[in-house]
Amino acid sequence: MREVPESEEEIIVTKGEHYSWKAFFKLIRNTQPRKSLLVFGLILSTITTLAGLAVPLLTKNLIDGFSMASISVGLIALIIGAFIFQALISSIGSFMLGYVGEEIVAKLRKQVWNKLITLKVQYYENTKTGETVSRLINDTTTVKMLVADQFPSFITSIISMVGALIILTIMDWRMMLMIFISVPIVMLVLMPVGRMMHKIAKKLQKETAAFTGITSQTLSEIRLVKASNGETVEKEHGEDGIKKLFNIGVSEAKVQSVIGPIMILVMMSIFVGILTYGALRVADGSLSNGTLIAFLLYLVQIIAPAAQFAQFFSQLQKTKGSTERLSEILAMEAEDFTVGEAVDVTGKEIKVEDVSFAYDEAHPILKNISFVAKPNTVVAFAGPSGGGKSTIFSLLERFYEPQAGEMSIGNHNLKEVSLYSWRSQIGYVAQESAILSGTIRDNLGYGINKAFSDEELWHVLELAYARQFVSEMPHGLDTEVGERGVKLSGGQRQRLAIARAFLRDPKILMLDEATASLDSESEEMVQKALTNLMNGRTTLIIAHRLSTIVHADKILFIEHGEVTGEGTHQELVETHELYHRYVKEQFKQ
Repeated sequence: MREVPESEEEIIVTKGEHYSWKAFFKLIRNTQPRKSLLVFGLILSTITTLAGLAVPLLTKNLIDGFSMASISVGLIALIIGAFIFQALISSIGSFMLGYVGEEIVAKLRKQVWNKLITLKVQYYENTKTGETVSRLINDTTTVKMLVADQFPSFITSIISMVGALIILTIMDWRMMLMIFISVPIVMLVLMPVGRMMHKIAKKLQKETAAFTGITSQTLSEIRLVKASNGETVEKEHGEDGIKKLFNIGVSEAKVQSVIGPIMILVMMSIFVGILTYGALRVADGSLSNGTLIAFLLYLVQIIAPAAQFAQFFSQLQKTKGSTERLSEILAMEAEDFTVGEAVDVTGKEIKVEDVSFAYDEAHPILKNISFVAKPNTVVAFAGPSGGGKSTIFSLLERFYEPQAGEMSIGNHNLKEVSLYSWRSQIGYVAQESAILSGTIRDNLGYGINKAFSDEELWHVLELAYARQFVSEMPHGLDTEVGERGVKLSGGQRQRLAIARAFLRDPKILMLDEATASLDSESEEMVQKALTNLMNGRTTLIIAHRLSTIVHADKILFIEHGEVTGEGTHQELVETHELYHRYVKEQFKQ
């Protein structure tokens, strides 16, 4: 995303303001909040406000008719009862509204999480993981603060203010006019401050996401940092991000420090002005003492909500930036697992015809790639790094769609096959297979919607030549492997990945340089495990070590995104100059 100059950013904020409010309310509506709880909470809040509004009237009557004889236990009990009733109902109403707010945010987080899980691979290749985590946690927390914390208080404040204004108008319209004169003054203060808060909030959210991205990346690759003496560089990166967050936080603190005193000054000026005017009215006999006291009490019930409005609109400005980012994520195109036909690929050939692909138009990766993988055969891909071999695998797994050409399984175009059905029949073993934090048991059964007995797990471990090292671990199948499997060696991780593939029992096997990063002993054991796994399955292999594919039924040599040679190992040795050179160099070694 390009950088936006200060002046241009202000224009974007202004033009996008309507969109932000529309997006916010759409975001909330899509969570389908429980209207019954919301209505019940609002009713209780209304009752609370009415009880609160009764107190100044009772006070007025008490003062205007005050005498020792007029004081009665009943009147005092009524006033105390009104306070207690207001507190009780207010507590229940606030809880109801707060519960609805929390429920809305929980549903919003669920929607965002489910969307993130199903977004296409290219989103993650273009976005830092930390930024995505920031969207899920920080941005939804900002929405939560508004919906669950500020919104209930905002609703009760509106009810309180409207009720007080109505009663004040009935009591004395001339006194009420004084308050209406002060409203434009308050708005003139709040509007520019609100715009400043929105601008600061957007910068804060952007820098928070960037800082989260940097720290997540650094900590996840801490071994690389230490092995490369990168501590100094990463300290500088972290300190730079912290400094940016500090500067933005200071800017926010400046605005907040101005809001409070200005609001207090404005409100106190209004209070003193009305008190002075009321005292003059009492002096000339046109206003009773009780009415003035009641008026001041009602004024407090107006001033307090006005302060709440300032907090609410300040939080609202912060939420607009979060809303835009969350709406962008929710609007992104996700993988659709509901469309397509469930197809059993057993005994069906994979056909790729004239497939071309580019991540961007200026840099084509694959050009008119064609091949056929017949059932229960081994098709290997060899060639220089960067030639497009892994991209072919990405297309076959349907992480991407080709710009031209067609891929099919049997008589079915891959686009017509259900994504879930297709991927459930593929076993994928990469050069550095992913291992998740958790136990060995968790990793073996990951993504398989079926419970397995210990006997089944030990059996696949044996097939993958992994039983011995797992049995020697302190807790066997329940041994924790650490984040990204850091407690395991490379060979152990590969054999666990192969065991997981055995457990999936795939019809199609895809091996992406599965032995390239292993030592000789580990490679031998992994190669034996792979030989077991390949038996009776259609297998596609990417290999730089040509010794692992000499027995493949077909080898495709890929250069600069094109097939420049095709045949068995022996045929390519005889007909393809570069392949022949690779073989000569590797086998000599």
